[in-house]
Amino acid sequence: MEPDALRQAQGPGKPDQENQRIAETLLTTSVGGPRGSRHRARFHTLRVAAVRPLTDAAVEVTFAIPEEVRGEFDYLAGQHVALRTVLDGQELRRSYSLCRAEDAGGGGDGPRTISVAIKRDQGGRFSTWAQTELRAGDQLDVMSPQGTFTSKLADLDGSHVAGIAAGSGITPLMALAATVLARSATSRFTLVYTNRSSLDVMFLDELSDLKDRYPTRLALHHVLSREQRTAPLLSGRIDEPRLRRILDELVLPDTVDEWFLCGPFELVQLCRDTLADIGIDPAHVRYELFTTGEGERAEPSAGRPVVVAPDEPVRRIEFTLDGQSQAVDSPVAAHESILNAALRVRPDVPFACAGGVCGTCRARLLEGSVTMTENYALEPEELERGYVLTCQSHPTTDTVVVDYDV
Repeated sequence: MEPDALRQAQGPGKPDQENQRIAETLLTTSVGGPRGSRHRARFHTLRVAAVRPLTDAAVEVTFAIPEEVRGEFDYLAGQHVALRTVLDGQELRRSYSLCRAEDAGGGGDGPRTISVAIKRDQGGRFSTWAQTELRAGDQLDVMSPQGTFTSKLADLDGSHVAGIAAGSGITPLMALAATVLARSATSRFTLVYTNRSSLDVMFLDELSDLKDRYPTRLALHHVLSREQRTAPLLSGRIDEPRLRRILDELVLPDTVDEWFLCGPFELVQLCRDTLADIGIDPAHVRYELFTTGEGERAEPSAGRPVVVAPDEPVRRIEFTLDGQSQAVDSPVAAHESILNAALRVRPDVPFACAGGVCGTCRARLLEGSVTMTENYALEPEELERGYVLTCQSHPTTDTVVVDYDV
C-alpha cells in the first residue's frame, strides 16, 4: 500500500537508464499499440467489518463485500485499492495494498472481505483519522482492486520467489508470499523484512504463522536497524555492503526466479542497482515504492481552477469515460495536466494519488502526444501500447484524445 502511502512504481524491469529518464526528466509518449483489456476501477461504498491494531502506529482495516459487488473485488496478491472519504469538507484519497492472500475468504463468486494495513504517517490526515477514528460499522468508499505488482510466473512449481520489504512495504509481500506458497507444494519464498525495532514489525504473528505453516519453504529474515539481534548481519541499516552479504549468504540470487521489492525509494533503488550489478535480469525484478509526506500533497478533488482568457492559446483535450466523450480547452500557459482539465468538467474521472504513483488515472492516448512528468506505475509494455498517467500528462500537441475505458 501500504502506508498512507502514495503508491509508487511498479513493473518489472524498467532499465536503470529508462527509469532515470522517466523519473528525472520528461517522458514523451505517442499513440500506438492495440486496445487494452484492463477494466476501469470504480468506487463502491463498503462497510468496515473490523479495525485491528497491528502496532502502536498501524491498523488492519477489513471491509465486508456485499454479494452484489463481489465480482468487482476479485484481486491478485500484490494489488491495491484506493480509499476515499471527506474530512473537514475536503475529499481525501489514499491507496493501500491488500494484505491477505487473494483467495482468503473467497468463495467462487469473489471475496467476502478484503483487508488493508494503514500505518500512521506523521502529520498524515487520512492515516491519523483511520487509526484514531475509524470503527467497525463505518462506511467508506473503496475502489475495486488494481495494480500490476503481481507475479508473472506461469508455473510456480519449483519456483523460488524473493522479496525485500521495509516497514509497511510488507503488506503486498505478505499476500504474495502466502499465495505463492499455497499455490504450489514445491515453491519457495525468501523474505527479507527490515524495520527500526521489533515493536515496528507489522503482521509479526501472521508472518510467524506463515513460517510455521511452511517451515522448509519460507525463509524469513528480520533485519532491525536500531535493535541488536543475535546475528550481526541482521542488525543495522541495510546499506550496500550489508545488502550484498544478505543476498550472498541468505537469498542466493542465482536460484531466484522472480524478485519483489517494496519500500521507500532509497532502499528499493539500492536493491535494484545491486541486483543489476550482480547480473540479475531487470525483467525478473518487480518493484513498488511508497513515500509519506502526506501534508505536502495536492488534493485535486475537483480540478485546479483554470481561466481561459480570450484569444489565449489553448490545447484541446478530449476524453472518453464510461462511454461518454467530452472536451475541455486547457491554456498552454497553465501547463495543466489532462487529469486536472478533465476534473473541471467530470468530477468522477478516476484518480487516487495524483502523483504518478498508483496508476488509477491510467488512460490510453488515442491522438496527439504528451509529456509525463513522473511515471512509477506504468510498465514498459503499457507505455509502448500508448497508455499514460493522466495526472502527470501534459499535452504537447493542439489536440489530445484519451480513453479511460480501454
